[in-house]
Amino acid sequence: QVQLVESGGGLVQPGGSLTLSCVPSGITFRFNAMAWYRQAPANQRELVATISSGGSPNHADFVKGRFTISRDNAKNTMYLQMNSLEPEDTAVYYCNRLPNLQAWGKGTLVTVSS
Repeated sequence: QVQLVESGGGLVQPGGSLTLSCVPSGITFRFNAMAWYRQAPANQRELVATISSGGSPNHADFVKGRFTISRDNAKNTMYLQMNSLEPEDTAVYYCNRLPNLQAWGKGTLVTVSS
């Protein structure tokens, strides 16, 4: 059974940092490209960053220089290091495989507020 579990969200002040984790099960993680997405209230889900099976990252322009996607194939885990957080980064963050699995996880809520 395929499952995606995101964690690490929380409440943080503007300018703060958080690190999100994604642990998929039911797929061979090391062979798959992965991605982080986010969905803010009343907005559509948007792509934040992708990482190839070999670890090559790509980041959306709106997070470049602030967020870093990474993976540890030995730990079957993908990460999103988020620095210099802004209120506009408030959203539920999701991970998925590329191409996307039909099932999505519950996501992890990131709230940036003073």
